[in-house]
Amino acid sequence: MNKFERQSSSADTQTLPDDIAEELSRLPSEVLSVDDAPSLAPPAPLSQDEVRTIVISLMLTMFLAALDQTIVATALPTIGRQFHDVSNLSWVITAYLLASTAVAPVFGTLSDIYGRRVMIIISLSLFVAGSVLCAIAPNLPMLILARGLQGLGGGGIMPVVQTVISDVVSPRERGQYQAYFSSVWMVGGILGPVIGGVFAEHLHWSMIFWINVPLAAAAIALLLPRMKKIPVFHRKRKVDWLGGVLLMASAVVFMLVLTWGGTRFPWLSPTVLAMVGGAVALAVTFVWHARRAEEPFLPLPLLGGSVVPFGLTAGGCALGAITGLTVQLPLYYEAVYHLSASEAGLALIPLAAVSTCGAAIAGRTMARAKHYKRVAIVGTSWAALCSLGLTLTTLPLWALLTLMAAFALGLGTTFPVCVVSVQNSVARPQVGTITGALNFFRSLMSSFTVAAFAAILLIALGADVPLAGEHHGAVNAIPADDMRHAFRYVFGAATALMAGAALCLIMMEERPLAGPSTTQPVEMAE
Repeated sequence: MNKFERQSSSADTQTLPDDIAEELSRLPSEVLSVDDAPSLAPPAPLSQDEVRTIVISLMLTMFLAALDQTIVATALPTIGRQFHDVSNLSWVITAYLLASTAVAPVFGTLSDIYGRRVMIIISLSLFVAGSVLCAIAPNLPMLILARGLQGLGGGGIMPVVQTVISDVVSPRERGQYQAYFSSVWMVGGILGPVIGGVFAEHLHWSMIFWINVPLAAAAIALLLPRMKKIPVFHRKRKVDWLGGVLLMASAVVFMLVLTWGGTRFPWLSPTVLAMVGGAVALAVTFVWHARRAEEPFLPLPLLGGSVVPFGLTAGGCALGAITGLTVQLPLYYEAVYHLSASEAGLALIPLAAVSTCGAAIAGRTMARAKHYKRVAIVGTSWAALCSLGLTLTTLPLWALLTLMAAFALGLGTTFPVCVVSVQNSVARPQVGTITGALNFFRSLMSSFTVAAFAAILLIALGADVPLAGEHHGAVNAIPADDMRHAFRYVFGAATALMAGAALCLIMMEERPLAGPSTTQPVEMAE
């Protein structure tokens, strides 16, 4: 019996006014009016098959965004040769990253205003349109612009998908589904480089974009017929476009600082310092505007309290740690263990794959345990101890991979606990807004950590060494002992991040989760 069948079966004992009053009590009076109460009425029940079909279609939609994060990387050399332009190739990835990060809070907020159905259609349409334009791009500048358009759609997929899940599944059951989506993201991240390389070598690089069209069509065909039965929690209101533009602009400038700082421009160069000042000025202007707007794009009180700031920070620290290590570890594997580039890529699988096991453990624990955040506290503490071990000792490759897998297992427990706790702390008409903010801050934290880990390595090595994917051919020039010494600081930074995540989880209020106290494991297929 799914969530809505349980709601329907208990309709005789629960009156609608009480249900509405409970939802309204979680919102400030100026955010939701009594006129909006009918939108909180219990929806028509969804069958288990309908819930399963919706989840599968959402997983396929999520797979599109996950695949496109990595599928382009291995095709870049082929693209550069065709367009006779290598110096600007990095913008093919950067354009997507900038756009997807900037629009995450926009799509989350708009889904609370116009509904999930509209925003999932818009995000997928932008993604497909961008994919087609990428495939037919006649030159590199057009490809970069098309990748930006594709990023606008891809950045909306994650928050909208997570919000739809929150509409379909009760908070207590939701952690199990979050684990499924973590596995989808992991599979997409692993398959992306492989598929991109195969298409570029044996077919044509444009196939990495054409493949999105049938996948998106399948996702829409599965999802849209059932979207009408998904409960409606959005509330029509005036859109604060100025606030949204200010937030996106500050994010884009900040991301450019992290992208260019230490690579294209020195960190203390006038250009980087001016951009930092611009990002700060835009952020301050956004806060000033949000405090005075009647209905701000991102209500600042929503980011306060005893749950949201700690959940955002813990999730950001965890995602930042795993992203930063994923980007920089190939350099360590090649310099210290003399692995080839492909072998170094395979050595990243324990880090990516085992983290989904941690997410699955946390999701199942949330469905059964009253004190659900304890699994994440233990997991992040364990991850901190593992990374501390990497900081203090030098291990053979098999032992290093084993310890990295243990690190990932503990780290993975953070994601479902943070997402569900943050969503559970706000009223239903604000779930999309807070989910978009969660993805936005996690992306910023990931970019910041990647830049910070690269800066740590450069300082520790004391040389101008190409890092973060541009090091091929220069690795052999780095002595193994020097790399071991430098990476101890990187592992130390990862330790600090995971300790910070554990501390935030300890401080985060553990609010009861609605739903059954115990449940059977969620089955995705009969």
